[in-house]
Amino acid sequence: MELVAEPRDPRDIPPTAEVARPQVELPDGFRLLVAAGPDAGRALPLPPGVYVIGKDPAASLQLADASVSWRHLELEVTPDRVRARDLGSTNGSLYRGGRFDAIEIGPGASLHIGQTELRLAGPAPVVPLHADDRLCSLVGASVAMREVFSVVERAARTDVPVLVTGETGTGKELVADALHRLSRRAGGPFVVCDLAAMPASLVESELFGHVRGAFTGAERAREGTFEAAHTGTIFLDELGELDRTLQPRLLRVLDTGQIKPVGAPQYRGVDVRVVAATNRDLGAEIRAGAFREDLYHRIAVVTVRLPPLRERSEDVPVLVRHFLEDEARKLGRAPPELDAATLEALSAHDWPGNVRELRNVVERALSLDPDAETIDAGRLGVGGHEARPVVDPSLPFRQAKENLVSAWEREYVASLLAGSAGNVTAAARQAGMDRVYLHRLMKKHGLGG
Repeated sequence: MELVAEPRDPRDIPPTAEVARPQVELPDGFRLLVAAGPDAGRALPLPPGVYVIGKDPAASLQLADASVSWRHLELEVTPDRVRARDLGSTNGSLYRGGRFDAIEIGPGASLHIGQTELRLAGPAPVVPLHADDRLCSLVGASVAMREVFSVVERAARTDVPVLVTGETGTGKELVADALHRLSRRAGGPFVVCDLAAMPASLVESELFGHVRGAFTGAERAREGTFEAAHTGTIFLDELGELDRTLQPRLLRVLDTGQIKPVGAPQYRGVDVRVVAATNRDLGAEIRAGAFREDLYHRIAVVTVRLPPLRERSEDVPVLVRHFLEDEARKLGRAPPELDAATLEALSAHDWPGNVRELRNVVERALSLDPDAETIDAGRLGVGGHEARPVVDPSLPFRQAKENLVSAWEREYVASLLAGSAGNVTAAARQAGMDRVYLHRLMKKHGLGG
């Protein structure tokens, strides 16, 4: 049985006297990377000098983390070392789980202050921008998305595990699909396993399968998703939902390529590329003891962060036209027109549900008024207007009613997910419905990924 230490308040941990003395010359382009926390993704170049990290606007790296002190941490950088010094912060500074007053660290070291993880990293790789505004089913003309396309295209040439992060509705499953379709495994299966969509008691059997008689009700052997994905790619959605007791099993698959079905006497080999996704802050999950740090580093060999739509509003017109053309094709008609004012209103909207919400809005407008030649901001429900349901009297009553109920149902689920930041468990609790039923509604309306 694995023993997990009780988490302690960092302020109760006495400062450590341990000093790590790296004997390496720091590389050019050395930087401090915010690996987790409210400012995740930001970086501070570290040429020789002295740097202050905290909430102070005058700090070298100003953080939004409320649990970080005004002037929390100081880094003194020389050509061959980095000396980190806590500046009397309220919550302390941690290295390898222990508080420190001053410590010498080198490349790869991670420090924790408040809810923020800081990592000393080498120079950021220079990735040329992708030449096109599309990659498989991914669409985006912004610099941020074209950088994502380049990383995905390069990662697809390898078999290393990939972690896709981003808010709900940003298209994480589409990244996994692109990684598969562009890889040497494209002829093999692409298997999706949503770890949040099944009862916790069935996750082990779902992932690894079981033998006949392994437990009550196991009347026949069952193949797990890892075996189903043999020679192909498995996409583990909602990785942050994986119970900690099962995380060592996943780590073993990544390390050895072996699985053991529930009740089986021995391990079996599988040839699978693993792509995982989460909208959770796994750094915070690690600090809370809910996620293993070794599993995180093993699965995040390549990390793809999908930016929220509000950070790339220039992609909105491209996406809208793409969705209009796609839906119009299904309806067997020409796509309707949108004027400049409508596109401007769409671009100005903050889209808490991201690309998924934008697509829902476009599809709803077309489904409720399939013959419209133009669509304005009012019909789409943005720009200070409320969307007005359109009733088609040429349809039978039951059909017209089903269309309206389905459109409402889809809008409700999308808004529910947006309001819970994509946490399906929290969304189901808020709606007073079973989580598995919510997943069925998400699947019905194409709201997954």
